[in-house]
Amino acid sequence: MLPEICQIGPFTVFSYGLMLVLAFFAAGFLAKRQAVKEKVSPEKIFELCFLVFISGIVGCRVFYVMINFAFYLRHPLEIIMLQHGGMAIFGGLISGAAAGWLFVKKNKMSLLKTLDLLVPFVALGQAIGRVGCLLNGCCFGKVSKFGLYFPVFNQVLIPTQLYSSLLMLLIFIILRFMQDSPHKPGAILYSYLFLYSLKRFFIEFLRNDSPRIFYGLTLFQLLSLSLFFFSLFMIIRMFRNKKK
Repeated sequence: MLPEICQIGPFTVFSYGLMLVLAFFAAGFLAKRQAVKEKVSPEKIFELCFLVFISGIVGCRVFYVMINFAFYLRHPLEIIMLQHGGMAIFGGLISGAAAGWLFVKKNKMSLLKTLDLLVPFVALGQAIGRVGCLLNGCCFGKVSKFGLYFPVFNQVLIPTQLYSSLLMLLIFIILRFMQDSPHKPGAILYSYLFLYSLKRFFIEFLRNDSPRIFYGLTLFQLLSLSLFFFSLFMIIRMFRNKKK
């Protein structure tokens, strides 16, 4: 893989960090364009993107440290070494959603409409971010002769990062199609949660970086199941209300 892109004097450009930055600017730029189409302040949307991005990274890292507390207790300096990878998206979803909710309320914006505007580009950002995981060698899959060679492990592993990236790109395309079609407020948000939870649940069977804690399932699969049933309930409720 390619954890380091290049060296500029004393400064090292890490692939993981570079992909995160690219993910933010790509998602933020496209979200601003969509905001103009939907007659929403593009400046407010970009501010919201920045706030969600920063709080999301912090939440991802904190949650990852919490579930790997024993390791970070022995190596506390590793907590700030983001270039080594180590993010848990569910922590980012919680912190990003909380920060976004406060921003939306403070600026008196429509919560569901704003989230419907943003989430397709969040999915795109995740697709780009997973490329960073592939280059960094984290979030790796199981040993398989049909996988890719990872020098950091000196093994051929299933490239779950690549599969995740492609699936998130597909989710982005689906959500964008929905976004440009008539839809009820919240429909895109709940569709994102539904599709993401499905993707994450099944991709976990191929990953080899999370312990099995309950009937052969990982913590992230249990969280995905919770998210799946919540989003399914909200989608069904929306359809029932539409019929009424």
